[in-house]
Amino acid sequence: MFQEEKGGAPVKEDMVIASRKNEMLRRASRLLSSAEARRESGLFLAEGARLCRDAARSGISIKQLYYTEAAAEKYPEYLQEIRCHAEQVFQLAEHAAPLLSDTKRPQGIFCVCEMKGQSSQRWVPAREHTLLLEQMQDPGNLGAVFRTAEALGIGTIVLCGESCDVYSPKVLRASMGAVFRLNAKWVPSLKEACDLLKKEGIPVYAAVPDSAAVPVTSVDFSRPSAMAVGNEGNGLSREGIEACTQTVTIPMAGRAESLNAASSAAILLWEMVRGGGSGLAI
Repeated sequence: MFQEEKGGAPVKEDMVIASRKNEMLRRASRLLSSAEARRESGLFLAEGARLCRDAARSGISIKQLYYTEAAAEKYPEYLQEIRCHAEQVFQLAEHAAPLLSDTKRPQGIFCVCEMKGQSSQRWVPAREHTLLLEQMQDPGNLGAVFRTAEALGIGTIVLCGESCDVYSPKVLRASMGAVFRLNAKWVPSLKEACDLLKKEGIPVYAAVPDSAAVPVTSVDFSRPSAMAVGNEGNGLSREGIEACTQTVTIPMAGRAESLNAASSAAILLWEMVRGGGSGLAI
């Protein structure tokens, strides 16, 4: 099907996908629900006008753009910007759109994107402040940590051990697009990450809820350092703590014994940047 531009040049209309059984649509749907499908294909699914536009602006390769007629009417500017970066564009029938949605009120804009920086090369630490996350399981917390890290100018996050998928829908939404821009790496264990960092002369601090540990407010972060934060339920592993250079803790008043992982990471990163001579205006 073709439509005429004002200048008379034919422009091919977007293909309409009306069937929920469409194979391309079903492959995109699997990216929504399966971490294995994402890993095997090197692709992920982004949902929503703002998040998809953020992917386009961040230089993420957009393989396919799917949108509904209602979305085209409600978000024309977003859609036009995303369309300019998409290799293929498809219009979805309204009843087919929920196949690609992970939200209660979908906006009707979805993008199949290529994961950035996919490489089998081993992670080599750079001389910069680095955040290490061990066994992070909650996608909302992980996304919030990415968002905070970007805001504070942390360039690299290293996921150690088993962690929830960085490209899962909940992580992407909670990160507000920070996943697209930060340098995220994975290593099999916190000990391995610590060994690599210490070989480069970079100290690694283990964040623990222990009053015997050094208050993080008294640590000198004027040179590149790494901070290790554990998962929501168990904190850092004993092996991981022993591999770090020193244990630090967040001084707390009142009767609270600990903070959740996202809150802890925000405070710890703030202290690193505040004392790290990064030039960030705070």
